[in-house]
Amino acid sequence: MHTFPLDAWCIRETSFDTASHFLDETLFALGNGYIGLRGTAEEGYSGPAGTSLDGSYLNGFYESEPIHYPENAYALARTNQFMLNVPNAKGVSLWLEEERFDLLTGTVEKYERSLDFRTGILERRLEWTSPFGRKVAIHSRRVVCFENKHLFAIRFEVTPLNFAGAVRLVSTLDGAVKNLEAGDDPRVGSAVSGPALHLQGVEQREHFSALIQDTRNSGFTLVSANASELDVPHVLSYGQAGLRLEQRYTVQAARGQTVALTKYGSYFSSRDYAESELMARSQEALDRARADGFDALAARQAAYLADFWQQADVEIAGDDALQQGIRFNQFHLLQSVGRDGKTNISAKGVTGEGYEGHYFWDTEIYIFPFFLYNKPEIARKLLDYRWAGLEMARKRARQMSHEKGALYPWRTIAGEECSAYFPAGTAQYHINADIAYSIKLYLDATGDEAYLVQAGAEIVMETARIWAGIGSYNRDGRFVINEVTGPDEYTALVNNNYYTNAMAQLHLRFAASLADKLAAEYPADYARIAAAMQLDASEAAEWRRAADLMLLPYDDALQIHAQDDSFLSKKVWDIANTPKDKFPLLLNYHPMVIYRHQVCKQADVVLALLLLSEQFSLEDKRRDFDYYEAVTTHDSSLSSCIFSIIASEVGYHDKAYDYFMETARLDLDDTHGNTHYGIHTAAMAGTWMGVAYGFAGMRVVNGELRFAPTLPKQWQHYQFKIHIKGCLLQVRVSGNQTDYTLLRGESLAFSHRGQAVELTQAAASRALA
Repeated sequence: MHTFPLDAWCIRETSFDTASHFLDETLFALGNGYIGLRGTAEEGYSGPAGTSLDGSYLNGFYESEPIHYPENAYALARTNQFMLNVPNAKGVSLWLEEERFDLLTGTVEKYERSLDFRTGILERRLEWTSPFGRKVAIHSRRVVCFENKHLFAIRFEVTPLNFAGAVRLVSTLDGAVKNLEAGDDPRVGSAVSGPALHLQGVEQREHFSALIQDTRNSGFTLVSANASELDVPHVLSYGQAGLRLEQRYTVQAARGQTVALTKYGSYFSSRDYAESELMARSQEALDRARADGFDALAARQAAYLADFWQQADVEIAGDDALQQGIRFNQFHLLQSVGRDGKTNISAKGVTGEGYEGHYFWDTEIYIFPFFLYNKPEIARKLLDYRWAGLEMARKRARQMSHEKGALYPWRTIAGEECSAYFPAGTAQYHINADIAYSIKLYLDATGDEAYLVQAGAEIVMETARIWAGIGSYNRDGRFVINEVTGPDEYTALVNNNYYTNAMAQLHLRFAASLADKLAAEYPADYARIAAAMQLDASEAAEWRRAADLMLLPYDDALQIHAQDDSFLSKKVWDIANTPKDKFPLLLNYHPMVIYRHQVCKQADVVLALLLLSEQFSLEDKRRDFDYYEAVTTHDSSLSSCIFSIIASEVGYHDKAYDYFMETARLDLDDTHGNTHYGIHTAAMAGTWMGVAYGFAGMRVVNGELRFAPTLPKQWQHYQFKIHIKGCLLQVRVSGNQTDYTLLRGESLAFSHRGQAVELTQAAASRALA
């Protein structure tokens, strides 16, 4: 692990450290929501196997493979999908006469690498002396373009410092790549060994190289291409060695002469365009990039980021490490999220192969709020992704023996269920309610009824039908939901998981209210949707009845909400006396051993306290927090941020801050020990939630915006902004005062500690104690 200098707007390393190299490849990764390039140097890494992963990824571009079960069962997930490590188009090899530049040979005299969150540029400066004494200065810059999801660019400059002679720069496109193979950790890698892409053809000419490849099972074609240029007289040759294409530029360089190679790379696949168009689109994109030049691309990148930070920046005074961590997290979230309506955001973004590039419920519950309140147009695209997957969700519901409705996959890329271990995956039916919750949040924040009519209402109602299919009424007349798994994956296949039932209750009521709203206000659209769904007029009433009679487990003796019917009757796991090397438990104990104990991987009931906040008293929240904190390992990176938010609400301010710090620098400090396989996008978004939902006490309850701010004693002030109801509101908390400023919009009403507040253009600011 590096200890980076504390800089609010970048991470910077000042020495080349092989011990942290694998981790740094993740931390210095660049992406644009589609392309992801790990932070490996252009010249590659010659260290031992297993200490580097030179990955290039495309969000949503995947191969599929059959899932093989030693013991089969009906309707198990049949096909896995996994994000591919695609051809490496960023390579630049440097030769000084016949000596190859390699940081692991010769002597590194000076070294600095930085990732700037304002410019989006990965920059490296170094001086290196070769084994034969030739000394050079190298300056490289890399950008992955937000404004063109298919494009990245690199400028690589080399200056001979103590010699004159032949300098050769080799721009490479290397298709001989493969994915990380899964080991004993189920969170890492895929089961496929060897290359997953197969060569169809090669196109190479002066300054241009392209590989045309396809996947064997998923049926996609990919064109990976690059174009290079040199700014001084040179001799050019090009060639092919297996799947590696080279453009070789040789210069007779004078001492002190800077030689600059600029290369532009692109990826176009048949997931986006017809196969026949891919090569032409690649050529056009690269030609345009060369005409614009690296500096113009860098300027546009900085402008895009300036607009993002103007809306999304969280400012904290008093903790420099935290300020750096929050901005690092927000930058990586922006780099990781799909913005085309076809892709989502995976658990590891586009920085590594953990969880195989799959999308989870993390999107709706953790990541969606960050984009909704900071860049709502991206939030809408995430909803569009779920709309695109509705037909597959209907198909999955039929496979799971539901006559009606839609069941969204627990983990997926293209919409099919990829969870091979169903007790902790497919059984998490709450994914349906999580998606409905995000739609409700979106409508409350934006009032976008056009979306409601176009897609939202149909998703909510179709998914609500599943609760009627899976649930039933017990002998006491209560509606029960049996054999499901809640957010806590250390407790599987239980009856009446509190989180699931409570979220299902909200979902059912929301679906019924939408049916009524459409029928009254949009009758033609209601008729269209009802016909498409074959919706019976009696269903909305049945949804309300199930919601009203929902069983929500509660223990009268302990006065807490029970995680499920049986959780409190189990033996409590002795967390305090479990050896540290036995965590996370999932890697050290058989699932059945864990399941029969009272132990949580992550927040479950505590998460319900946040999402359904108005349903609980402060005393309820405090008792639930106290009980579940003692039995939670926080083995999941999703956990600490939720505990921080509720701790803040119930007045446990020191605990709130400690849990928050665990989240805020989780990847920068590698606190879970696995960031080298990719960032933790949900925890990153949880940092923003910790500020807004936690310390600022922000809640949106049935469209009503509320704040109850507190100021951590470690800070002088904090400030953030939110988009809501067509307005942009700035919240600044300092000392005993909160300043609210309406930056955009006509007027906005909300409450501050229960006090009604309204801001208008004429009175745009209020300072409240």
